This record gives sequence, structure tokens and C-alpha cells, in this order.
Amino acid sequence: MLPYERFQAWQLSYQLTLDVYRITATFPKHELYGLTSQSRRAAFSVVANIAEGSAKRGSAEFRRYLDIALGSLSELSVALRLAKDLELMSGEAWRTIERLRNHAGTLVWRLYAAVGKNKRQVGSPPTAPYRPIPPVTA
Repeated sequence: MLPYERFQAWQLSYQLTLDVYRITATFPKHELYGLTSQSRRAAFSVVANIAEGSAKRGSAEFRRYLDIALGSLSELSVALRLAKDLELMSGEAWRTIERLRNHAGTLVWRLYAAVGKNKRQVGSPPTAPYRPIPPVTA
């Protein structure tokens, strides 16, 4: 296990990234360089920044990367809401992935706070049961 994989924030954000890739695979081709790409980059940015920040020396630098991850989660929220409002995804799919995004954001925020206090990540908050988005079959 790599050091960043021990963080619940990274684990849940990684699941979110997988789900974003799955749901955006259903978006129309004309969105390939728009919402599809933007959503995927924002989701990838979250896990990449947690991983990269955890490899840096010192808690201040790790917090800086976690702050960027939090910004990427907000960016992803806007992209997914726009996709829902443009009817590129169902309301149910949006609620599921938004719940996961919100949970991941809570964990990243808690990790950010814990790193500031030089403590380990605290447990996850209670949420509704998570149901992953199934892979897209052609």
C-alpha cells in the first residue's frame, strides 16, 4: 500500500474518480472536450493532489495540496450540476455521485484540519448508503 492510500479521503475520492469516468462515458461525443474532459480532470485532480501532497515534506505543504483538492471538488460539483441540468445524466445518477462527492469533500476537509493539528485523519461522517455507478457496457 502506498502512503496516500491509507487516507480515507483518498480512497473515497478515488472511487469518486472512477464513477466520474463511468458516468461521463455516457455523455455525448460533442461534450468530449467540454464537460467530459473537465469533469474527469477535476476528479483526477483531487486524488492526484492528495497523493502528491502526502509525499511533500511538512504539514503546511500537504495542506496546500489538500486545499487544491478541495477546490477541484467544488469545480467537479459545478460540472456535474451542469451535466444534470443539461440532461446528460439522470437526476438519480446526479444525486448518487453528488452524495459521494460531498462525502469525499468532508473527508478531505477533515484531513486538511487534522494535518494542521498534526493528527491522523478522523473517521468518516454518517451518510446515506453508497451505491456505485455500474460500468458502462457497449
